[in-house]
Formats: sequence, C-alpha cells, structure tokens
Amino acid sequence: MLEIKDIEKILPHRYPFLLIDRVVEIVPKETIKAYKNITIGEEVFQGHFPGHPIYPGVMIIEGMAQAGGVLAFKSIDNITEEEIQDKVVYFMSIDKAKFRHPVRPGDRLDYLISVIKNRGKIWVLDGKAYVDGELVAEAELKAMIVDK
Repeated sequence: MLEIKDIEKILPHRYPFLLIDRVVEIVPKETIKAYKNITIGEEVFQGHFPGHPIYPGVMIIEGMAQAGGVLAFKSIDNITEEEIQDKVVYFMSIDKAKFRHPVRPGDRLDYLISVIKNRGKIWVLDGKAYVDGELVAEAELKAMIVDK
C-alpha cells in the first residue's frame, strides 16, 4: 500500500492535480489498484456543473494515467527514489475511452490498471474505473518514461 506521501515521491503532480489518494495493491509489471475520494470540495465542481456536479471524464482518465505512472515506476527493477525524481511519465495516446456512468461527489473512484504490453520505456495499459463495483469508465493508455 502507498499513502499520499509515498505517491508524491513517485509522481510530480500536486494538489489540485494529484488525482489518486492511495494505492491499495501493486503487482509490478501486472496491475495496480488505487482510488480517489471525490468530494464536493473539488475545484472542478465550481464549473462542472453548478447545481449538478459531475466529475469530468478527462479527470477520470488523468487519474488512470497517474495510477499507471506509479505502476510503471514500481515495475522498473532496482530503480531508486533519486532516479525516479529525474524521470517523468508522458502519455502518448488514449484509445477506446468510454464513460459509462457519471461520477458524483461522495463517490470513491476505484482504479484498476493492467499492463497490456511493455517494451523498454513504452507501456500500454488497460485502465478501468469503478464506483461501488460498477464500471464507470475505461480506456487504453500508452505511455513512455523519459528523463526530465
């Protein structure tokens, strides 16, 4: 399990754009399970949409991408925290994105990211997001680890 302080050692993102609160399970080179608690205090709800807050699909995809970045870094053999600080994950493509149900304040957004393929610095990931066990979004993500 990784808490927020551990996630911040891996990802460069910070509030309000750090979109995973905790990692509950990692199987390096295979899968990661992480989550974000969606609250009415999210800045995005000031404009999306007043009186009818819906968490934007692009934010769900970004949360998948961040969880995928943690998975990629945690899958590299013998990488140190210092070496991670000198690298970043860039997303190259998002394919097959589908949004199945709205996500609202009070929901816990659970991410399940699985490795489809890895070749060197390139990762192809299957991302799924759930609320209360119901699939709310999915996408295929391609990313590359690069030096900062």
